[in-house]
Amino acid sequence: MGRDTTLCMSLSARPGHFGSRFHNRLYALLGLDYVYKAFATTDLPGAIAGIRALGIRGCAVSMPFKEAVIPLLDALDPSARAIDSVNTIVNDNGTLTGANTDYLAVRALLAQHAIDPSTAFVLRGSGGMAKAVVAALRDSGFRHGTVVARNAAAGAALAQRYGFAHATELGDRTAPLLINVTPLGMEGPDAAALAFPETAIAAAAIAFDVVALPARTPFLQAAERLGTPSITGHEVLVLQGLEQFVRYTGVRPTSAQVADAAAYART
Repeated sequence: MGRDTTLCMSLSARPGHFGSRFHNRLYALLGLDYVYKAFATTDLPGAIAGIRALGIRGCAVSMPFKEAVIPLLDALDPSARAIDSVNTIVNDNGTLTGANTDYLAVRALLAQHAIDPSTAFVLRGSGGMAKAVVAALRDSGFRHGTVVARNAAAGAALAQRYGFAHATELGDRTAPLLINVTPLGMEGPDAAALAFPETAIAAAAIAFDVVALPARTPFLQAAERLGTPSITGHEVLVLQGLEQFVRYTGVRPTSAQVADAAAYART
């Protein structure tokens, strides 16, 4: 690292290590003079001003800053406008543009797994990531789905904005596509929780869990045991990070390089 090294960074209330390890591993594999560093801040306007003033090339944005950062930017990519949320900032000579690579990753995965947009879905969750997933479904042509959220106001607003049905309880609802965008199964107090009943998982055509830690949630373990194909939160995490990397560097790594960096970041 020297005076010509390009700096990229992340802003989060509680920085993790995956992004730093993933990006820095790819820089090393590709011989790029870049470095990536995670930061926490309590002064978002000051941090964004620093990105602009110091020529920091790119910045990943985590909660609770994804919406608050929007007025501080110069432009929004269509991916960010679709959900009014930014998780990626690109600095082009002082012009800051916000994008949302979570949304882009979900759209890409729906296409990669060749899920027919006529497929009905049930999605659990109403937070920021749920908004990215629901918007990606709508913009990928999905028209038949139900958003299940205990927060009635948030769930109803999310469903109404994107043209889907809403319910406050899962009950016996099921669908060919089951999507978990809640903390159920995530490392912590809900680690053992199953997002959907096994009967629903067995009957589904695909199980999609956006939870990335752990890589194999109870939902995904049940899907594997019951023979239901799945899309994992790890896939979302890697794809969204890859799209950030490409926007920062202008370089698209090979699949082997991405797999290497993802495995390295997990250790």
